[in-house]
Amino acid sequence: MIFSAIDIGSNAIRLLCATVFETEKGKLNLLRGSFVRVPIRLGEDVFSTGQISPEREDKLLQTLSAFKTLIEVNDSVAYVACATSAMRDTKNGNAIIQRIKTNIGLDVRIISGQEEADIIRNAGEFNAMLFTDALLFIDVGGGSTELSVTYKNQFLNAASFNLGTLRDLNSPEAGAEFEAMLSWIANHTADIKNIQCIGSGGNINKINKLFGDKDRKIITLKQLKAGYKSLCVLDVDGRMRAYNLRADRADVIVPAASIFIRILESIQSQTILVPKFGLADGLILSMYQNYK
Repeated sequence: MIFSAIDIGSNAIRLLCATVFETEKGKLNLLRGSFVRVPIRLGEDVFSTGQISPEREDKLLQTLSAFKTLIEVNDSVAYVACATSAMRDTKNGNAIIQRIKTNIGLDVRIISGQEEADIIRNAGEFNAMLFTDALLFIDVGGGSTELSVTYKNQFLNAASFNLGTLRDLNSPEAGAEFEAMLSWIANHTADIKNIQCIGSGGNINKINKLFGDKDRKIITLKQLKAGYKSLCVLDVDGRMRAYNLRADRADVIVPAASIFIRILESIQSQTILVPKFGLADGLILSMYQNYK
């Protein structure tokens, strides 16, 4: 059976169509089929003006119309469309969702940061090779960073912070949010040792591919810092040429690396696993479980 998930993020809009099935031993398998990413960058409007512009709204609707066609062509038995940080913050989010429903026939739901963190954690537990009892899931997006802590297969806590690659990480508001995030991490990991970090998002996937061990899906803090330094000395065009990056990746990869470095340093973790999963994977797994 094929399920489809749309992730309306602050940086890009993604469609994943995947098959989910169970093995004879009851283990779930998710086989990715179609995956399409369109960098609409809703966050560039929202984080500067407070709302999505008519131009980007039109691009969003065009993209979702194409995605609906792909969902139908793939004979998906079910779909879900969720919007995250930019749509949570924008003043005209509800009006846009109504326009999508009226003009395209897609139901879109804005999810909270807490729910986003929960969905990503569930996908991470499904995808990751776990070596310790203590886990910190880290998802860095365009508008927010989601964190979840688990210990011995028990969920402890999750939170979402307004720190993203399209937000100004040098602003006073970002500084306060960084302090809040690091304080939250300290409070919820104080009595836990040997925490294994698990990263998700397109930027950490690319950073691992460029500077880490892409076969083992792991990057050390030392490699992450070296990669960050190499990227920082170049401008966007230089990063595109040197590392074969798209323009919409070459600018956001640096602030993403900065967020991951600060988190790893705060818990004195030397490595991060990068099993390549995201919100869309979690949405599809949740759909399958509900469908079943």
